[in-house]
Formats: sequence, structure tokens, C-alpha cells
Amino acid sequence: MKISPEDKARIAQAVAEAEASTAGEISCVLAPSVGDYRETPLFWAAAASLIIPAAALLLGFKPQALATMFGGWSVGHAADVDATIFSALTTYIGLQAAIFVAVALIVSLPPVRRALTPGARKAEMTHRAAVAQFQALGLANTRGRTGILIFAAAAEHRAEVIADEGIFSKAPQAVWDEVVGLLIEGLKHDKPGDGFVAAVRRAGQILAEHVPPDADNPNETPDDLVILTKGPRK
Repeated sequence: MKISPEDKARIAQAVAEAEASTAGEISCVLAPSVGDYRETPLFWAAAASLIIPAAALLLGFKPQALATMFGGWSVGHAADVDATIFSALTTYIGLQAAIFVAVALIVSLPPVRRALTPGARKAEMTHRAAVAQFQALGLANTRGRTGILIFAAAAEHRAEVIADEGIFSKAPQAVWDEVVGLLIEGLKHDKPGDGFVAAVRRAGQILAEHVPPDADNPNETPDDLVILTKGPRK
């Protein structure tokens, strides 16, 4: 997801205008991705290698038949039961290994890996990244504990708003959901600038209602949109 210099300027202006009517602080962060989800291919590969061969057995598949199909010898004497069992187990294990490798390679493709990562995992990673940025940008250290972070993770299609205790307790959860909804609406239509500007304006209204500006009203955090460029967090 790309964002233009014009959009960056619009967002910074929206933040400055919102903060002019409140003692609160607003910061915006856009992350291309917040996780590499390396565990996802292993999870799906392990599940497939356990479930598919077992399901095949229940449906009547015989491992020994696979060995014979590819040129193996079949055992024709009752005394060779041990050899038959060993051959069947070897074929079964080989089938599991082949399925594990094939599924792991397919799910390792970034689009597939992200698509098959559970939503709860992506939500957890988005929240972790948002909390880390909230701390890094100094929003937890504002004078009135009234900092707000508007955070979006593009690859995960997740957005989150973190409000410090000085403002979060003064407004109902529904208004924070509104801020997130405005951001997501812009992101869904590939208009991140519009989404951030709308979310900032709504957050500014909430702050202005509950946290009026101080006499000096210093700007404690940067107004510019922060775009993360480092690799995803693990």
C-alpha cells in the first residue's frame, strides 16, 4: 500500500488542526506488515502430514499398494508378515514426509502464508506492534496521559486505536470503534490518506470534548505520519 507525499501532508495538517483544540496528542503509524508468520507453514504442513494419510487409511488406502505402484515387490508368503508391516510403515512415513514438504513450500509463499494465518494471530501481532509504537513515540509520556495512536497494518488488513488512560476512560468504547471504522473504510478503498484524515478528525473531536487545551498547549509528539520500513516483528 503506497501513500503519496500529498497524503502525508494532509495527515500532518489534520493532526495539527485536531491538536489545536485539545491538550491531547495524536500520532499516526502505517506498517507494511507486522509479522513474518514463519510458524504458519510449519503448522499447516504438520497438520496436513498427520491428517491426510490418516484420512486416506480410513477411506481404504493401503500403503503397500503405493509401493507396488512404483515398482516395489509385494510379499507373497505368510512368514513375511514382518517385512510387509515394515514396508507399509516405510511407505506411510514417506507419504507423510512428502506431504509435509509440499505443503510447507506452498504455504511459505507470502500471500498464501498471510491468508492462512489465523485472524487471531494477526490481530495479536497488530496489537503488539501498536503498543510498541505507542511507547516509542512517547504517547505514554504525555503530561495528561491523553495520547492517542492511530495504527494500521497494511498486509494484515488490521487497524487499531490505542488511547492512554487519561482519555480512554472518559469516552465510551463506541467512539473508538468509530475512529477505527473510519480508518478501515479508507484502507479498504485503497485511500489510506482519506482513512487517516477521517480517523484523526474524529479522534480530535473526542479529545476536544473531554480534554480542553492547556494555556501553553505544547506539541509533545510529531504530527507527521510514521511509515515503518524495518522488517516485520516476530
